[in-house]
Amino acid sequence: MSEITNFKGEVTEPDADDAVSALILRVGDRVRKARERKGIPRRVLSEISGVSPRYLAQLEGGEGNISIGLLQRVAIALDHRIEWLMGEEDPWTSDALRVADLFRVASGDLRQRVLDMLAPEPIEAMRAHRICLIGLRGAGKSTLGAAVGAAIGVPFVELNREIEDQSGMPVNEVMALYGQEGYRKLEAQALGRIIATYDTMILAVAGGIVAEPETYKTLLANFHTIWVRASPADHMNRVRAQGDTRPMAGNPEAMEQLKSILTSREVLYERALAQLETTGKPLEASIEELISLIRERRFLG
Repeated sequence: MSEITNFKGEVTEPDADDAVSALILRVGDRVRKARERKGIPRRVLSEISGVSPRYLAQLEGGEGNISIGLLQRVAIALDHRIEWLMGEEDPWTSDALRVADLFRVASGDLRQRVLDMLAPEPIEAMRAHRICLIGLRGAGKSTLGAAVGAAIGVPFVELNREIEDQSGMPVNEVMALYGQEGYRKLEAQALGRIIATYDTMILAVAGGIVAEPETYKTLLANFHTIWVRASPADHMNRVRAQGDTRPMAGNPEAMEQLKSILTSREVLYERALAQLETTGKPLEASIEELISLIRERRFLG
């Protein structure tokens, strides 16, 4: 804690109230800067984090005494570590964050060279022959993964099924019982078990895994990642075709919310090594394209 000089010229320590006020102002300023740097409207940040727009406005204005739990939600939604928002050192002037920002916008080849230089183990060895399909719900990850795995003789696994096996209950019950934080913990544990079990496989993960920084970092380091893309309309239509009407039921703004989530996550999905566009394509064509992509990029050796 920094020393201050009072009106008598004496060096004193700031009191606890001053320190708390300074922290609240610092956190609010950094949340606002992080949101603006990513181009995320406050309304979208509210939808992703579950924190109300009014509370976010108070927080950014230095008026909101936010709880650690809610701040963690905001940090996850902004793809930042919570300590970046709270630490005394300005993260936007630190070398570590500057390097991270440069890495995000670098080309795939340049990112690979940086990883080759920094990784204690060759990144290709870490990824082995594991392939992971990422993207929003309704992109076709599970359908494509199962079909391609069967076609080329590679095991296919859904991360949520692993979570259900571990917990002994469906994912929706896991969420109801343990909440988002408990689900994310089980998700990270299941991913670790899969990495330890399989050297060759195709994995499909839930769309929100990219918003969990440490888990996504593990995923990117240990899998050849492919972003399965689709238009918002295709996402919604495919989910409804599966018999799930929840995205539209009683929610006339569901499509706009879906578009906002997709827009806010694009920068995260773009960190994948490859992309597969499925919009308007028959399943058979997407299966063939995915097999060709895997072979061309030599993801299976």
